[in-house]
Amino acid sequence: MTIAGYYTTQQNRSRTVSGFPEVADAGAVAAVVSKTRKSLPTVSFELYPPRTTNPQSSVWERLDRLIKAAPDWVSVTYGASGSTTGNSQLVLDRVAKLGTVPAVAHLTCIGATEEQLDCQITSMLNSGVRNFLALRGDIPGGQVDWRPGPGEYIRAVQLVELIRKVAARELPDGVGHHRNGTGIDTAKNPADYVSISVACYPAAKGQGRRNDIAALIEKQTAGADYAITQVFYDVDDYASLHRQAQVAGVSMPIIAGIIPLTDLKRLHRLESLTGVQVPQWLESIFDEPDARIRVHRLLKATFDLCQKTVASGAPGLHVYTFNRPRPTLDVLQYIRAGGFPDIPADSRMPVQGRRNDRQIDMELIDEALNRITPGG
Repeated sequence: MTIAGYYTTQQNRSRTVSGFPEVADAGAVAAVVSKTRKSLPTVSFELYPPRTTNPQSSVWERLDRLIKAAPDWVSVTYGASGSTTGNSQLVLDRVAKLGTVPAVAHLTCIGATEEQLDCQITSMLNSGVRNFLALRGDIPGGQVDWRPGPGEYIRAVQLVELIRKVAARELPDGVGHHRNGTGIDTAKNPADYVSISVACYPAAKGQGRRNDIAALIEKQTAGADYAITQVFYDVDDYASLHRQAQVAGVSMPIIAGIIPLTDLKRLHRLESLTGVQVPQWLESIFDEPDARIRVHRLLKATFDLCQKTVASGAPGLHVYTFNRPRPTLDVLQYIRAGGFPDIPADSRMPVQGRRNDRQIDMELIDEALNRITPGG
């Protein structure tokens, strides 16, 4: 199943429960979900290709644990010409072999020509890939004064357009009849529909935010089905992006990118890569000398961020796992156990011996503490 197909299915469920009028395609699901609150949010994982190809290594064992937990879908980091391309394909093959969840392949475009990208997209489609996360990517070699060569791509919207073009050529029966080939429910053969996700940046402010929303509109027009945010720590950043994007005309779902807040070293590493600063209130928790209290507060902060983000309109949470099953699986269990008091209780997944939300919240944290393992 394509990811666009998944959100279309969820959307149809929302129509049945809420009685909202039909909407044209999966792009409107974010608005429907934010209004109805009749189903749990989706939970997906970002997986990273291991450096080793040894399937018996511990990192592949951790990947298997994440895949077998059956999130709604997974994404696999993938470069247009990066050194992890081969191992990324191994992860995609692994997901397909286990046959439990759909997989999204990352694809970057900066510094690559249309001919190179066309060839790679064609190869990926021929290998069975039907879901892409279209990204600009990092400047080659981190060169401050880098300039693109003749015909080289520099923007993700160019990649979205090219994926739609190649998909129409290679899989014509999978083309939808909405904007630039979107609309899985209108395709002759939905199994061949190619879904495309793109990135957005909730921590951007001022002109940066305006530029990001303008870019989202361009990507949506070019054929993107949904967006996934970069990491953020303040739910107001997501809420304001979601609100402003809708007002500006962005109708596709905006999935919230979430990182578990339990590893300060990894958070600092992410800060150096993204420029999103780790807030002082979060850093101060790591000063707590009692390990159990510290982890308890960090898990509670992670769960609070998830809950408030969904309450702000997020139709799903995409967890940046760094291939660590814990606490990623704690987030998954929290959501599946119905840790969202803003969603009507009768629409949540049933829980054995349910009490009230606050009790469940603390029980889940305590359960996570009892099984958490360093580096797990």
